[in-house]
Amino acid sequence: MVGFSNENGNINYSEEVIAKIVGLSTMECYGVVGMVSRNASEGFWELIGIENFSKGVKIQLTSEKKLQIELFVMVEYGTKISVISNNIIQKVRYSVENYTGLKVSSITVNVQAVRV
Repeated sequence: MVGFSNENGNINYSEEVIAKIVGLSTMECYGVVGMVSRNASEGFWELIGIENFSKGVKIQLTSEKKLQIELFVMVEYGTKISVISNNIIQKVRYSVENYTGLKVSSITVNVQAVRV
């Protein structure tokens, strides 16, 4: 659970909620085909459905109470990966900070595959 306190009480979020926000925000970005499992090995990439976005997102809380987000994606062939990655970072940071009130310290985008 990740959360914060204010004058009204405590607000806690499960990692699945944050992962779903991250996943949905990522899927809205141009050039992203899907999220892939962070545990994929030997070149077998499984696209993750909306109910399992937490498999393609890794979330850690820093000592400063900020989120470190790592996500694993598949992009479309013929698109500029650096532009897609920057768009993902901006969109995810905006969505997480505005929807939850939590601060994001870093976002790492791992492009695991390219769909031809």
